[in-house]
Amino acid sequence: MEVMKKKSLLLSAAIGGLITLFLAAGLYAASEVPDVIEMKNPAYKEHKKGIVNFTHKKHSEEYAKKDPDLYKNGCGECHHDKDNKPLTSLKAGDDVQSCMECHKKPAERPKGKNAPKLTKKQKLEYHAEALHYNCKGCHKKFNKKHKTKAAPTTCTKCHPKKKK
Repeated sequence: MEVMKKKSLLLSAAIGGLITLFLAAGLYAASEVPDVIEMKNPAYKEHKKGIVNFTHKKHSEEYAKKDPDLYKNGCGECHHDKDNKPLTSLKAGDDVQSCMECHKKPAERPKGKNAPKLTKKQKLEYHAEALHYNCKGCHKKFNKKHKTKAAPTTCTKCHPKKKK
């Protein structure tokens, strides 16, 4: 009888351990950040330009090591709170809010001579405008600091030609 209880207890512990292992692996897998992120958002009915493939790993690891001054806020260089303050406590794999949560208009801001005059805050309501502001701002800082044009700041350097 005592042997049966021990075997049953051992079997229960083994099953519990396996369940814990699978759950932990599932959580880890769910929080992995892909090396390259296709910046395709379903909120857009149509993407007017080719979809940018953002090299997350290159930016967060390789470029950050080469230029720690530009990456002093870590993940917070790109990820910020509602007040545009860097989320400096983030680390790879943490859940982050989608940009669309705050920058809700899936488009670029209206441009041209008949476009309404918008404040910076109003411009940043546009999802594409917020992304461009974030990326281009960092790229311009990099180029200025290193006296180069290596970091792209024009449409065609980031957006591939759209496939027809």
